[in-house]
Amino acid sequence: MIVRSIINELLKWKNRNDHKPLIIRGARQVGKTTLIDQFADHYDQYVYINLERSKHRRIFDNEHLDVVMNSLLLEYKVSLSKGSLLLFIDEIQELPKVIGWLRYFYEDFPQVDVVAAGSLLEHVLDEVNSFPVGRVEYLTLGPLEFEEYLRALGEDQALELLTNLPIESYAHEKLLRLFNEFAIIGGMPEIVARFVMSKDYTEIQPYYGALIKSYDDDVVKYARNPTERKIIRHIIRTAPREADRRITFQNFGNSNYRSREVGEAMHSLAQARVIHLIYPTTKTSPPAEEDIKKAPRLQYLDTGLLNFSLGIQKDLLGLEDLNNIYKGKVIQHMITQQLMSIHYDPLFRPTFWVRQKPGAQSELDLVLAHGGYLIPMEVKSGPFGKLRSLHQYMEVCDHHYAIRLYAGKFHVENVKTPTGRTFTLLNLPYYLITRIREYADWFINEH
Repeated sequence: MIVRSIINELLKWKNRNDHKPLIIRGARQVGKTTLIDQFADHYDQYVYINLERSKHRRIFDNEHLDVVMNSLLLEYKVSLSKGSLLLFIDEIQELPKVIGWLRYFYEDFPQVDVVAAGSLLEHVLDEVNSFPVGRVEYLTLGPLEFEEYLRALGEDQALELLTNLPIESYAHEKLLRLFNEFAIIGGMPEIVARFVMSKDYTEIQPYYGALIKSYDDDVVKYARNPTERKIIRHIIRTAPREADRRITFQNFGNSNYRSREVGEAMHSLAQARVIHLIYPTTKTSPPAEEDIKKAPRLQYLDTGLLNFSLGIQKDLLGLEDLNNIYKGKVIQHMITQQLMSIHYDPLFRPTFWVRQKPGAQSELDLVLAHGGYLIPMEVKSGPFGKLRSLHQYMEVCDHHYAIRLYAGKFHVENVKTPTGRTFTLLNLPYYLITRIREYADWFINEH
């Protein structure tokens, strides 16, 4: 069983007296149903409804919620007077009117905790006559993050060491090896679970293909017409080659498709969280406002699926630093994925920094809004002198904090830019990305 860290957020939600119905958002196959099944252990009673099943949909045929609720109580032999009750409505997008009903669950049945999930939720919002704005809450679930992977492996000692701040130097080699293994496999729950059982890379190969095929088959649910269906299928199949690169919509993936057509299809896939479009900022202080007029960077759902699609998993085995292959794109993609996986707010989006001046263009891998600062983050393996974009950022920002994620050991350095400005560089091993905010706090307080 894979225990997800987000369970703590669910418990906080449960224990708040004023909590509203909760919608869990996330792509298909990231473990939403399993998560809520585990969460149900904290209740006296549990009712699971899957609106892809006609039997379950029929319960909601009646237009009166009190009748529907009484039908549920009778069918599942539960009672409002026999302890806490969790109602989980899975694949809620299959019956859009039920999304609108969430507000009435909140108002008329406050003693029932309602959780809903739907991987294609955004695609049916136009069909919801009265969306419960302000009467629902949201959390987002993505692929596994590194600490969840360690927990699944039973690496309790490594997990405990990871939580020590600052990290012990003797833990570095093992944690780096485990993180590299994780970056090769990726964070899709089914694949991780099978690898934990077999410890065999070859045995899990068929499951990557099956997952990718399932997203390809889902294309008809994202598309509004046959043309968009073709474009979405083209994007799904070519996105791995373009992942972690800045893209243009016009002729995406060596196609003849126009910018508007590709943009609409990209938006549909981003809503389904199969891809993410990460836009840059030109700012060096919070808030990190995205510039949607500039070319975005393409993020694929999962780095393991990316590696499989590119056929490079075997090449990654045994490498001490994954930055040394595929121009560093694999490790940068995984770092971005991890940053997203530890944020459960659907509104969170990572961003990166660009400076685009004639003859002086720069691009920085990520920026972190923290402690009143916009802290630059580079994903590199090279020496300080090669961090050109980082130096350029530090020469124009209003603070002296910078972070480098790399394959080396944890340490802090004072560094000078080519113009002589001194800044403090926090060097973090890749595996500490899931602890980035704790380390940022430590960094600001200690330096």
